[in-house]
Amino acid sequence: MPDATPDSTPHPNSTPGAAAAPPPSSPNSPTLPAAPAAPVTDFHIGDEFGTAKRNLPPLRIVLAAIAIVAIIVAIVAFHERPKPQGAGSVNFVTGVEVPGQSIVLAAITLTLRNNADKSLWIRSLKAQLTAADGHAYEDAAASAVDLNRYYQLFPSLKESSEPPLSPETKLLPGTEKRGTIVVRFPITKEAFDQRKSLAVTIQPYDQPLPIVLK
Repeated sequence: MPDATPDSTPHPNSTPGAAAAPPPSSPNSPTLPAAPAAPVTDFHIGDEFGTAKRNLPPLRIVLAAIAIVAIIVAIVAFHERPKPQGAGSVNFVTGVEVPGQSIVLAAITLTLRNNADKSLWIRSLKAQLTAADGHAYEDAAASAVDLNRYYQLFPSLKESSEPPLSPETKLLPGTEKRGTIVVRFPITKEAFDQRKSLAVTIQPYDQPLPIVLK
């Protein structure tokens, strides 16, 4: 009696090694709707980085802020700027011509005030004259010991004069001093009388700005 063995004959509708086909869908199975498409995003990589357009305030506000800062800086600089330590004025001017030399000796009486909270020491005194033709002349004050000699030769110089004001003169804080200096200019008496301006410049020690009296 022969052994019973499984039927190894392939089925006529089967394919060796092929997966089994899924069962046909039932005609009554519902059909699922298709998933909606994802919205398209307008992406700009430049927007991910800092830009003036996105990070800075409007230009009008920036300009207004810059203007305010500039005004504040200007005000501070104005109040902090160096100022002359003193003030004063020219009180009297007398001029005489040296005969035959076209030189004028001028006696200038002035008042100097010390407006600072420390002593004022005079380093130098000079006078500047601007003639009618615009030409400028300058001379340092004569030595105080020479003033009496000038007064003897030209007595009119002594009119309305005060004690000599000379370098190394010291003014205490809040005080004033009245004095006279004598200078000379290489012009005629007529040109001296027709001058445009006359000023005295006093340079104190340890001060960047001179004191100009007119």
